[in-house]
Amino acid sequence: MGDVWVYTSMYQHVLDALAPLLAQRLPGVKVHWYQAGSEKVASRLEAERLAGAVRADVLLTSDPFLYERLAREGAFLRYASPNVLRVPRTLLDLDARYAAARVSTMVLVHREDSVPPPTSFAALARGPWSGRAAIGDPLTSGTAYTWVVFLRSRYGEGFFSALRARGALVAGGNAAVLQKVESGEVDVGVVLLENALAAKGRGSPLAVTWPEDGAVVIPGPVAIFQSTRNPVAARALVDLLLSPEGQRIIVERGDMHGVDPRLEGPRGEAGVEALLSRSQPWTPELLELGLSRGTTIKAAFSEAFAR
Repeated sequence: MGDVWVYTSMYQHVLDALAPLLAQRLPGVKVHWYQAGSEKVASRLEAERLAGAVRADVLLTSDPFLYERLAREGAFLRYASPNVLRVPRTLLDLDARYAAARVSTMVLVHREDSVPPPTSFAALARGPWSGRAAIGDPLTSGTAYTWVVFLRSRYGEGFFSALRARGALVAGGNAAVLQKVESGEVDVGVVLLENALAAKGRGSPLAVTWPEDGAVVIPGPVAIFQSTRNPVAARALVDLLLSPEGQRIIVERGDMHGVDPRLEGPRGEAGVEALLSRSQPWTPELLELGLSRGTTIKAAFSEAFAR
């Protein structure tokens, strides 16, 4: 069926684990990956769109706001894979322009021997907890930006200044936040569950706290570009990623939640439906906030932490 280019932020070791399944189930398709962080993928894609020469056939990253913007611009081919029938509706675009293929989750982490941790995101900025915290930088990390949009929506713009006043540190990406927690430089961090689970699997003495005000879930959608040169192969690839076999690899090798509710979560965690029940909900208003106020939100965050 020919070549398919996929622009993705999926971890390389997950892509490597998918290779045998792709070879077995799609022997006529040669998949080419451009793998980088979501922000780098978005930058490359934007440059190619401005040049009128998008190479990607399929987009597979973890930036829901990017997908919604591109969908509104008519960039995606409408396709409802048969494998989305079981996927929770909150993880789907009901116009079939994109669908989540994985779910990442922002939680609180601390060392097992550290001071008693905060029990909510709100406690990082107020409440009885007092300690050192690290958070990601929304200017460079897509997942950190999503977390900031959720907290800005729930607690207002003053939340950033309150975080800074309580001594929170901006540490860059998730890996940097995790390193500061592991080294003891900070007592608690806001980080992706998948990073914490992988570290624990390597023997790191970390503990996860599910925040009482709700974890922040970040769908990682998949979409096919309208400009694809190979729509048949692109659809087949999307079907495979959303199949039980593809989903199982994402869960077991990526430490992320799949979108198939028949599967358990990573490393003994509950599945996606239980995850959504303990998370802050995505709403049209929140999606609109992240899309239309991104520059303002980032500027307010930068100002708060520049003081």
